[in-house]
Amino acid sequence: MYPDEGSKSAALYRRARGTVADGVSRATITMDPYPLYLRSARGARVVDVDGNELIDFNNNYTSLIHGHGRAEIVAAVNEQLAKGMAYSFGSEAEVELAELLCGRLPGDQRIRFCNSGSEAVMHAIKAARAYTGRGKIAKCEGAYHGSYDFAEVSLGVGPGAWGEPAAPAAAPYAAGTPQGVLDDVLPIPFNDGEAAERILAGHGDDLAAILIDPISSLVGMVGLQPEFLATVQGLAQRLGALLIFDEVVAFRLGLSGAQGGLGVTPDLTALGKIIGGGLPIGAVAGRAEVMAVFERQGGKARLPHGGTFNANPLTMVAGRTCMELMDPGAFDRLNRMGEELRRQLREAFALANAEGQVTGEGSLFRLHLHSRPMVNYRDAWMRAEESRRMAELHRHLLNAGLFLSPYGSGCLSTAMEDHDLSALADGVLGGLRALRE
Repeated sequence: MYPDEGSKSAALYRRARGTVADGVSRATITMDPYPLYLRSARGARVVDVDGNELIDFNNNYTSLIHGHGRAEIVAAVNEQLAKGMAYSFGSEAEVELAELLCGRLPGDQRIRFCNSGSEAVMHAIKAARAYTGRGKIAKCEGAYHGSYDFAEVSLGVGPGAWGEPAAPAAAPYAAGTPQGVLDDVLPIPFNDGEAAERILAGHGDDLAAILIDPISSLVGMVGLQPEFLATVQGLAQRLGALLIFDEVVAFRLGLSGAQGGLGVTPDLTALGKIIGGGLPIGAVAGRAEVMAVFERQGGKARLPHGGTFNANPLTMVAGRTCMELMDPGAFDRLNRMGEELRRQLREAFALANAEGQVTGEGSLFRLHLHSRPMVNYRDAWMRAEESRRMAELHRHLLNAGLFLSPYGSGCLSTAMEDHDLSALADGVLGGLRALRE
């Protein structure tokens, strides 16, 4: 049972805190009173150092679309290991993954690889600035776009720092964020086109880009309303700014990501997670004209871009193999499973006679322990009592052998079967009944 201060995970955490700040190198894997440490992972299941088996509905925060240790990906990586892990040369594997990804995105695309989704968003913002010659960006209030200073503005903001509903405040996420960073970011409410119009209309001379995540978990994983998207697209075109789609997570929604389903061709797209096949990756793709900022002209690019491990061959072969396996049939199966899981989870709320709802799309889902309508970040913000109850539900699921994020979001992998979906639905039902008691 978790927690158990006599467990090997608890002991490893105490040991880790002697050398690793806060015991782990990722804020997203912390849990109170200690995080779990894994011994192994295969398919849809992981085993911790104490021998406890969990069905993994987190999949390294959506990055493992095939689950753990897919045989074809492991074989491709092992073959490349014998040829070299990393070197200061190009590789055919980079070209092959680039061709695959550009072939799935609409328009005349070029791509550059980096090592994380955070880097991808950062380079997309920098590319927009280099292309337009402007400094400011707009982003949706509360949306997570990685750890770049500008992308973090308005992230995790509570009611005390929200500002007016139609004019969200540019609030810092991390201590020490310079005022100049806050001055260059214009937060807009998600799904509020009128507010976006009012906030951005006067920035035709200094707005470089509008950054959108079409399925942001921290905005509640609520749907992107067509009217809002149309307004944002129109604003970008009218103001001469670029439209950036953050598809680091959303690219798992279909063969061409969220933009394919929405019929949108953004100027730039940030990619990551699933395109690396389980290894670290990021990428920025976009119209050839915009991506020309990365190209050498007269000896130097307008946006120089280096990185020791960019496009390393191990990640390239893992990513290519992973994405080749995700053909239209694989996406269709995974998305059908996602819809079935959301149906079963909604049924669990009804059977438990518990207040709550389920959001999500494709293979993504998020649980909410309230029934209020949600269209934006402030609607989805967890009140103190909701946070307490979610922590209890998360612990119940953990002790039932089911793992998703501590705030109730998760995703599916192709390694999962129908009985895994039922196991989660049954676990949620039991957890909701326990909460009522």
